[in-house]
Amino acid sequence: MKRLSVDTLADLPAPIVRDRPASDAVGIVHFGPGAFHRAHQADYIDRVLAHDPRWGIAAVSLRTRGTIDALAAQDGLYTLAIRDAVSSMRIIAAHRRFLGPEDAAETHRLLAHPAVLLVTTTVTEKGYCLAPDGSLDLAHPDIVHDLADADVPRSVIGWIVAGLAARLDAGIAPFVPMPCDNLANNGVKLHAALIAFAAARDQALADWIAAEVRVPSTMVDSITPASDDGLYADVAATLGVEDRAAVQRETFAQWVIEDIGRPLGPDLAAAGAIVTDDVAGYEKAKLRILNGAHSTLAYAGLLRGHASVAAAMRDAALAGFVDAMIRRDIIPMLPATRGLDLDLYRAAVLDRFRNPAIVHRLDQIAQDGSQKLPYRLGDTLLANRAVGRIPGHVVAALGCWVAFIMRQSRAGTPIVDPAHDLATLAGDGSAADVVDRLVAADIGMPRAVADDPALLAAVKTAAAAAERGDWNILLIG
Repeated sequence: MKRLSVDTLADLPAPIVRDRPASDAVGIVHFGPGAFHRAHQADYIDRVLAHDPRWGIAAVSLRTRGTIDALAAQDGLYTLAIRDAVSSMRIIAAHRRFLGPEDAAETHRLLAHPAVLLVTTTVTEKGYCLAPDGSLDLAHPDIVHDLADADVPRSVIGWIVAGLAARLDAGIAPFVPMPCDNLANNGVKLHAALIAFAAARDQALADWIAAEVRVPSTMVDSITPASDDGLYADVAATLGVEDRAAVQRETFAQWVIEDIGRPLGPDLAAAGAIVTDDVAGYEKAKLRILNGAHSTLAYAGLLRGHASVAAAMRDAALAGFVDAMIRRDIIPMLPATRGLDLDLYRAAVLDRFRNPAIVHRLDQIAQDGSQKLPYRLGDTLLANRAVGRIPGHVVAALGCWVAFIMRQSRAGTPIVDPAHDLATLAGDGSAADVVDRLVAADIGMPRAVADDPALLAAVKTAAAAAERGDWNILLIG
């Protein structure tokens, strides 16, 4: 079977039709061209390129060549499969250069080129080399290397600063660095990291970055299952060509970008991105509505015998409970955010959860609960208590988490969680005993629970009901 390429575009079946790229111009350098970037940001850029061909992407891989070689072999073309009740496919043609660790000279050239105005990153939280407090970890091995050898940086921080330094030396305006990993206040943290790295090299460069470089915070969202043999076979059967760079995601995609008061380069808003002065409002809504509901479905759903989010949403009682939790406990405690209709967002989240084509396993979502729940549910809990209210649905969700870890520990099933003593804390005693131990150890719930007798009693009651499987008490409407 022929491979997807510019030469095979004409052979694609209708309605999957794609013209040859109109230009090989590069206006964006992207570090970390993994599946999420190709399914998310590149899709937006591809739509921009349809009317403005200046913004082709140079894909830079910091570690390995697998992805960029697969893209290069297909002239940068690949299939984006949309997985939903009604699925579809389209060809993305947003990438123009494919650079690996061996191509440092070309990467340096592009970062210094005046036509490149945007540098984006999807390198995961770890890729920014930050310390636990969010500042740059100057002792990180990659940072130590890059401060000693700027010619072939290992870190995205080293690369961005190298590009900015070259532009300062040449008298060229800086590009806009834009992080696209889900890290709270990612723009603020990246900007601070760039300044700290530059200061370790050249204080004048650090001062210029502080004064002249703007780094927008962003929030990105779209479920992107890993590419697998099933996807490749489906694409081959549908398109009649082989595509080893294909990616898949759900229909929903969101890209929220901070308005920094100057153009980003490409008109991403025209492609559907949200440009706002309140990225934090969108982040908070996602954390509490989407992530809070996800965790609730995970623990309650596993206790009720479900394996995936879609299966849990077919449980009418559980689906109704989650909907009521969002409407009654979460949304009233969220601040108004311009451009964000919280009720429409609630409906969109629940529709996403029902997507039969995305198998999102509950046991994966249930991992690391002690770390996630204080933010996903705990902040909503505290907001409600601040106005004198006990949020019954959120309390029930926390009770389900307690019952879940009790069940796992007593069955001898490993609990995937950074709090390694969870199994010991939940290994014996009543549900009330376990809640007392968790609160005393400051694990999984806000510290304020310990000093709130009414709230503590409510959590204990919910945990006991969940352990017994008394869903008539838990799944209040």
